[in-house]
Amino acid sequence: MKKFGARGGFTLVELLVVIAIIGVLVGLLLPAVQAAREAARRMSCSNNFKQLGLGVHNYHSAYNQLPTQKSGTGLPVGGTTWDVSSATTNCEELSALVGLLPFVEAQALWEQISNPNAPNKDGSAATRPAMGPTPDNGTGNANYGPWNTELPFLRCPSDPGLGLPSAGRTNYAVCLGDSIVSSTDGPTTHQLNKKNSNSGQMARANCRGVFVPRQKAKFRDILDGLANTVMMGEIVTDLGDRDIRTNPRSAGVTSGLAADPSICGSATFVDSTRPQFWATGASLINSGSIGRGYRWADGNPIYSGMMTISPPNKAVCVADEGMYDGSALMATASADKRYALVPSGSRHQGGCHVLMGDGAVKFITDSIEAGNQSSPMVAHIHNNNSGLAAGSQSPYGLWGKLGTKASKEVISEEF
Repeated sequence: MKKFGARGGFTLVELLVVIAIIGVLVGLLLPAVQAAREAARRMSCSNNFKQLGLGVHNYHSAYNQLPTQKSGTGLPVGGTTWDVSSATTNCEELSALVGLLPFVEAQALWEQISNPNAPNKDGSAATRPAMGPTPDNGTGNANYGPWNTELPFLRCPSDPGLGLPSAGRTNYAVCLGDSIVSSTDGPTTHQLNKKNSNSGQMARANCRGVFVPRQKAKFRDILDGLANTVMMGEIVTDLGDRDIRTNPRSAGVTSGLAADPSICGSATFVDSTRPQFWATGASLINSGSIGRGYRWADGNPIYSGMMTISPPNKAVCVADEGMYDGSALMATASADKRYALVPSGSRHQGGCHVLMGDGAVKFITDSIEAGNQSSPMVAHIHNNNSGLAAGSQSPYGLWGKLGTKASKEVISEEF
């Protein structure tokens, strides 16, 4: 008679113990996997910036100047102001990223933009001007193909923003210095007239960054040294929520915001339980396609500019008024064309990347020394200094010094 031995196997208790051990191991492994993925995304983001830096230097070698922030074709026939949407010209509202395209391996897109009749984003044919219409959501302009093209080298993999209501997004913006005044118009009037002496004086005093709206800029202008000056910075694109970094708040008159930039992120307007979001009582300007980083081709600060006033990942605000037109205050047609306080930022942990003038990419922490955040900025309005006098040292510490190109500040700290 055959004898059968007891069959080996797991008891229920042993099986539960094994499952528990596997669960613990998976729990320990997942954060490491996530950290590794973020490290890879951060490196990819840094590589994008290096590519842009090479493009800027190659552009300067070719044309002996930097690509102009807010360039392009002039006013439409019969037009009276640059801030009105136009289908026949771009009103000199194009960002420096447009001119940079042939130098960052985007020649095909540049050919579409620089020649007439570029295709619509829905594939239909259209009669378009060379260099495109204004890069906004005006009648017919929202369908212009090139302005809606997502460019991989302008996107940080850590930023999940995608799709409507934005056009083509950008996570990289040019440095406009440490003052909000003249940041949308530079040395021009509302009619793009560059012969107005008041506008010119304002721009010379207020536009202290590497890029000056509607004005040529060269490396020779960076007297503080290329290695000591921020040329571009990383920004966060809007996700349609109330994020203080991406959904701009309307923060009062220009002179008030220039006198005390700390009012932008005042605790009165920030959600006390979620300090990265606006409270319900804050007046926000987002509507339709207005949002931080929503249009890579648009030269207005909300979309493609950053400043070294507030440290990285702080609140974004716009003034309630329009532009100072040399001698008078001009209302703007849309809130996204006003002077704005636009810090850099990212979805990386603890800070963001910046591109220095020499092409080096640095990671700036949120805790960088940023001086007195309640100090007035340089604000030469009309013929008067409404803030600090022209040529003053930046009051915003090491961060402010890095954003000015010719204020003769000594960078003596590590960053």
